[in-house]
Amino acid sequence: MKVVLFCGGMGMRLREYSDLPKPLVAVGKHPILWHLMQYYTFYGHREFILCLGYKAEEFAEYFLHCGARITGDTMLAPTMRRLQLVFASGLQWDITLADTGLHANIGQRLKAVEPLLRKEDVFLANYADGLTDLPLPQVIDYFNRKNVVAAFVAVHPAQTFHVIAAGADGFVQNLHDVHESDLWVNGGYFVFRRSIFSYIEAGEELIIEPFRRLIAERKLATYKYGGFWACMDTFKEKQQLDELCAKSAGPWEAWEQVRELGALETPVLARPVAACS
Repeated sequence: MKVVLFCGGMGMRLREYSDLPKPLVAVGKHPILWHLMQYYTFYGHREFILCLGYKAEEFAEYFLHCGARITGDTMLAPTMRRLQLVFASGLQWDITLADTGLHANIGQRLKAVEPLLRKEDVFLANYADGLTDLPLPQVIDYFNRKNVVAAFVAVHPAQTFHVIAAGADGFVQNLHDVHESDLWVNGGYFVFRRSIFSYIEAGEELIIEPFRRLIAERKLATYKYGGFWACMDTFKEKQQLDELCAKSAGPWEAWEQVRELGALETPVLARPVAACS
């Protein structure tokens, strides 16, 4: 199953690293993009389509110098390049780098790579700025059972803030931490059927008009997940993820946890991909 990663944004809230596209900003020793690709690889998904925009050339440089053996490097179109990487472990990544425009929104970036997904009945997608220990096979199974066109993972906000309830007179009626509320937000992990493209019109953002059409048809579902999830929108959030990496394997690093348990016979990924520096 192919994985579409939205890597084109400028990461304006992470200004300390504005010289890099946000997906290439490191969490611990590796870019957050590397962690995400490891995550999907662990569950058997090794074909990636990167929707690029801001500093698109940096991604090709990263993969060309990440220490893997390149068995394929093909220009599919003036704005699309395909790389096949083989790591020391024998694991292969098939990566398509698609320049989808500097100012395109998520909906238009997805629409731009539609030709690369024509043979996919179902595919995965991700905002490429959040990490989780989400059991991905359960999400895909949930998606199939619901028989919908699209599903996304809903999570509790990672930030700490207070939710209030107040009357018309302005007096506070209730105040509690967001983590004690029933507030859920889009966690940026998606499952789509190929028919999603018929819901996206020119210029539309993915989760506005297209999702509203799906809601009207009862073709959009959400999988609520209360486990670990964290995004990297700000420098503070990056520091928090770095601290988790420094202590031990991050909660999202299922591949490391399997290795520590000695369960290397897993049929999906026997050992981590070689580090890209």
